[in-house]
Amino acid sequence: MNKDLTVGKPGSALCKFCLPLFGSIIFQQLYNIADSFVAGKFIGDNALAAVGNSYEITLIFIAFAFGCNIGCSVIAAQFFGAKRYNDLKTAVYTSLIASTTVCLLLMVVGVVFCDGLLRLIKTPEEVFADSKLYLDIYIYGLPFVFLYNVATGIFSALGDSKTPFIFLACSSLSNIGADILFVTAFKMGVAGVAWATFICQGISCVLAIVVVFIKLSKIREDSPENSENANNSATAKRKFKIFSWKHLGSFSVIAVPSILQQSFISVGNIVIQSVINSFGSAVMAGYSAAIKLNNMMITSLTTLGNGVSNFTAQNLGAAKFDRIKAGFFSGLKLVWALCLPIVLLYEFAGKWLVYIFLESPTGLSMDTGVMFLRIVSPFYFVVATKLVSDGILRGAGMMKKFMLATFTDLILRVSLAEILSRTALGVTGVWISWPIGWTVATVISVVMYATIKWNHLHSKEEHHHTL
Repeated sequence: MNKDLTVGKPGSALCKFCLPLFGSIIFQQLYNIADSFVAGKFIGDNALAAVGNSYEITLIFIAFAFGCNIGCSVIAAQFFGAKRYNDLKTAVYTSLIASTTVCLLLMVVGVVFCDGLLRLIKTPEEVFADSKLYLDIYIYGLPFVFLYNVATGIFSALGDSKTPFIFLACSSLSNIGADILFVTAFKMGVAGVAWATFICQGISCVLAIVVVFIKLSKIREDSPENSENANNSATAKRKFKIFSWKHLGSFSVIAVPSILQQSFISVGNIVIQSVINSFGSAVMAGYSAAIKLNNMMITSLTTLGNGVSNFTAQNLGAAKFDRIKAGFFSGLKLVWALCLPIVLLYEFAGKWLVYIFLESPTGLSMDTGVMFLRIVSPFYFVVATKLVSDGILRGAGMMKKFMLATFTDLILRVSLAEILSRTALGVTGVWISWPIGWTVATVISVVMYATIKWNHLHSKEEHHHTL
């Protein structure tokens, strides 16, 4: 059901909207967790290392899909908040066309350079074949990843966070069963893990796209007072278009920086993965297990930040700036409430959580995973604050400020990982780079948010959309 986030108590509206988003991302992460669990438990540590190794490269593709999601979601939310429904539909169709084009180009790049990317991150020979097999199958399923991400962006723009939650819950639970079936019954190894994800994501994508078109068909045409120019009756009667260069430009202004941000983060993670790979497959396996747990938390926080972006975009479109400010503090309460139990869980039960993915409860793999969680998890409160303020910056279309904070984090984490890993700290130095990057970037992001001049920003947005 579509929901107008410009009415009602800001905290309550944001909470009700974000909670299904949080549930959705938990089930989304179950895809990767299920892959790692089945690979580690039913195939072996090398299979777990292969899946984790490939995952760092898949994050590059996910970065593009995520950027398309955000680009479509923010622009559509602004139009939805302003009740400009023709522009909303045009933006959605334009985003789908642009995202499909980007996806096809990436598939070509992935097929051609798959081997080179795996060599670039120093993939050990004992896991190279399985890494390549998993990655090849993943690339074939990219259209499902892209179109599903855009579909969820559309749902979020319309204030509907429950529909994607239902899709992901069913799809993720099915993926767990398919993983186990393909690996244990059909003896397909790493390929079984990959094909299970491919099939379940495909079904979820098709259903999501169908529902998106049904929702769009039910949204009424613009009334004269909600048109781009209320004094122009011809404009008010104009139908939406399947593609618009102007809307592509608006989409790109948000999507391209988001893609660059996520892509550089993924490249940075690949550099960090290459550093970790130099310590051997045991450390790789431990890191692969721990990073799944870490990514589940960070992705959850990021998704809640995306919810703040949609809340901001709708209220910016409606010129309700006080609600945006209230949304910032409500968002902080929400993410910190999530951080508290997870930090305690990772700190005191990290060993048992890492053990879920490993064959043995002892050894270097276990020690590596536990140490990573104990160093990084207390700083979830810090990065959560950054992601809320990032969400407002992105929802307001302030992409330069958003990227400044993000790239500061990335540059610090990657450079310090390289430097500290060469000291007596060894691989522990890599883990220490995370909190340092997060802390500095959080300060920058919060300062950027605190200095926004909302009235001036809204005037610029109105001028841009009426050109």
